Amino acid sequence: MKKIFLAFATMLFVICMSTQSSQAQLKRFSIGPFVEAGFPVGDFNDTHNTGYGIGLGADVKLVAGFTAVGSVSYFHFGGKSGNLNGNNFNYPDYNVIPIRLGLRHKLISILYVKLEGGTLQYTGSYYNGIGGLVAPGLGIRVLGLDVEAKYEAWFKDGTRGFFGLKAGYNF
Repeated sequence: MKKIFLAFATMLFVICMSTQSSQAQLKRFSIGPFVEAGFPVGDFNDTHNTGYGIGLGADVKLVAGFTAVGSVSYFHFGGKSGNLNGNNFNYPDYNVIPIRLGLRHKLISILYVKLEGGTLQYTGSYYNGIGGLVAPGLGIRVLGLDVEAKYEAWFKDGTRGFFGLKAGYNF
């Protein structure tokens, strides 16, 4: 019985792999996880350390090199320590859930530009609420591997901007 099950599982695996490789050129939708790092700039750099995030992204190919993209993630920026008039204090951490939608355009076979916009939810006991975001970027995509450099700006009670690096894999 074990031999029959093993033979059946092997045959099913081979069929799935051959079907997937034959349809790889026709695939119009992909989804996958990513990690990202954010390096604050301006006033945001004075108050917060490098941030890290994790998320899930998806894309749907449109026409003429355009792709509709979307993602949801969790981002954390740790607050720095400060000193005001001899009093030490800590800036609060930012825990944020950004939801992004946008468009990606393929420049050449692996190089693309992307513009995303969206909303973000600050979560935490000290600083919470809803804000907006905009994120232009430039990246490369080879097979399923996607690496992007971007600038992202968050808007709520002022602007918090950072340069980011994002790496993911799409299935």
